[in-house]
Amino acid sequence: MVYLFIGQDSLSKDIKLKRLKQEFLAKELEQFNLDTLYAKELTLRVLQERMLCLPVKAKKRIIVIKEAQNLKEDTKEFILKYLTKPEAAVILVLDIDRYDRRDEFLNSIYKYAEVFRFSERVQPDAFVLNRQISLGRADYALRVLNQLLKDGERPERILGGLRYAWERDVRPQAEMRKRLGLLLKCDVDIKTGRLKPNFALERLVVSLCGLTKPFH
Repeated sequence: MVYLFIGQDSLSKDIKLKRLKQEFLAKELEQFNLDTLYAKELTLRVLQERMLCLPVKAKKRIIVIKEAQNLKEDTKEFILKYLTKPEAAVILVLDIDRYDRRDEFLNSIYKYAEVFRFSERVQPDAFVLNRQISLGRADYALRVLNQLLKDGERPERILGGLRYAWERDVRPQAEMRKRLGLLLKCDVDIKTGRLKPNFALERLVVSLCGLTKPFH
């Protein structure tokens, strides 16, 4: 039995894992029948040893591999072979933060495992910010902006990213000129110290959202 947990909602993952433990493991024997391993430090030998361990006074053991996208190549190969003929006494839980469709290993696991999707935080960038602005969704756009600033993105890079994103836009020229005017004013306000960068950017985002009519 193989489970694939995808997402960054650690609380929901813990709840799901707790349910698995309640279903298959006696609480007083949990420490003997549960292994939590971390992919970066995990070697093939250690995983094989854990796989060969027999359940203690139970029918199942649970092996959880955290951050499974970071497994070493030899360990990945072993797991892929294991998936074709899994041990009846082992419940293998592969836990990853984000599913990358280009990852052949994860694609292969997807075919064999029971998959549970949990919430994933989209890494924000200027294109994500611009998309929310283009939809006129000021509340979401401000959340993206605040996350960018929290992640240490510099105001000038945010402004530059917006301008670059607009190069691919097909909106009317009159609207694009207004956008650029607002952006340049924000840039001047920040550089001259007239406004604090965070406030200037927030005002820019709200102004752009008010200016914008959804366009598809």
